Amino acid sequence: MPITETAGAVERPRFVSGSLLRHVCVMAGTGAIGLIAVFAVDLINLFYISLLGEKATAAAVGFAGVVGFFHASLCIGLTIGIAAVVSRTVGAGRTGDARRIATASLVLMAALSVVAGSGTAIFLHSALHALGAEGETARLAQRYLSVTVHTLPLLGIGMASSALLRSVGDARRSMVVTLAAAFVTAVLDPILIFGFGLGLDGAAISAVVSRMVLAAIGLHGVLVKHRMLGRFEPSRLGGDARALAGVAGPAVLTNLATPVGAAFVTHAVAQFGPSAVAGAATIDRLTPVAFGLVYALSGAVGPILAQNLGAGQYRRVQEGLRDSLLFMVASVAVAWLVLALGQGVLIRAFSADGLAAQLISLFCSWLAPSFFFAGGLFVANASFNNLGHPLLSTAFNWGRATLGTIPFAWWGSHHGAAGVLIGQAVGSSIFGLLAVVVAFRLAAKLARQEAPDAASAPAPVLDAPVAPASALATPQAGAATGPAASAAGP
Repeated sequence: MPITETAGAVERPRFVSGSLLRHVCVMAGTGAIGLIAVFAVDLINLFYISLLGEKATAAAVGFAGVVGFFHASLCIGLTIGIAAVVSRTVGAGRTGDARRIATASLVLMAALSVVAGSGTAIFLHSALHALGAEGETARLAQRYLSVTVHTLPLLGIGMASSALLRSVGDARRSMVVTLAAAFVTAVLDPILIFGFGLGLDGAAISAVVSRMVLAAIGLHGVLVKHRMLGRFEPSRLGGDARALAGVAGPAVLTNLATPVGAAFVTHAVAQFGPSAVAGAATIDRLTPVAFGLVYALSGAVGPILAQNLGAGQYRRVQEGLRDSLLFMVASVAVAWLVLALGQGVLIRAFSADGLAAQLISLFCSWLAPSFFFAGGLFVANASFNNLGHPLLSTAFNWGRATLGTIPFAWWGSHHGAAGVLIGQAVGSSIFGLLAVVVAFRLAAKLARQEAPDAASAPAPVLDAPVAPASALATPQAGAATGPAASAAGP
């Protein structure tokens, strides 16, 4: 649905009417395919590398993945802000503002990812050493990252374009963007790693080409198919940056908490040797693929909640949160069943043995259910980010990454590598449950402020004149815009 104006009216936003559960299923389903495709790139790389039968190389991919996780989390946090602000603006009928903010978001994403990506290259040796990488493993990880870190802007632009497509409800094209990148990796990896005998270097080159495809297809959908970008206005960039930062800033801080916790876990596991690191690396890459539907909820629920918030339909916001939780529970149950039944196949596929195989089996059988709570945290974060309380999302994620990870993983490390993973799962579950409780309380408070007859009244026709750009230019960090400014509460 291009954000075009016809006959002086703006097209009706997609999510302010119809079945909310259906919107959640469609957005999360198509978003999961695209998101799984992004993480499948790393999983495919690890699969082919594991076929080389070299534990040091597989461990190097694991350490490199932690650094890459920081980069991906930065980009994901920025895309959460982009999707939330643009969706809210589309829901309020401010088409001109939406186009201008979309353009500014791509410019800001490119600038920040250049600094973060290339800046990392200076500290690679120190970062890998802090994670516990040593000897040949550290050397291989640094060589891989020295190629991939400089292409972070391509990843960022591709992910931002996908978020913009989701913000106008084009879930299918958003999915195609990331799916194409994964397809390129699946084709190039065996050719470069085995056909040309490049090994880990081949995996790095494949990742670079994949990111180029991601950015190219994403920009084509945004520029050509939906004409979502307006003229770049440098004088408005500061105001648009503040609008995006109101959600993206806390979202970035929120998302960076997860790799911080993962870094501590990796350091704790590293003391048990390369086999343990290889097993943990396999679990880290299996998790977002197996639970892709759950991971996708953060991005899928955001535009749905934001459009209804922008349209002043607060009861639908509450119902959207409820339906998202129901969808999450069903998704985790199915994923757990598949992992439990297929763990033997996975262990053989990744050539895991010894401690690595034990850790993978533990995850598939007993730790996977912890995603009932981790999924609740993802849904709650989407709610906080789009209901004017992004700092709550930041607080819960950092609480999970610190108080919910470090003491539990440290205690578990006294009982072996398996104890580290068990401790991490227990701490994560506690914070996930608390976040869900708070999210429902906020949604209920918002719903009570809607007029009693509003739930049965038709959604407002968004054919009013476009609001001035200043209406979205300077919101306070953590505050909602439009009708949410007074409804969101403290």
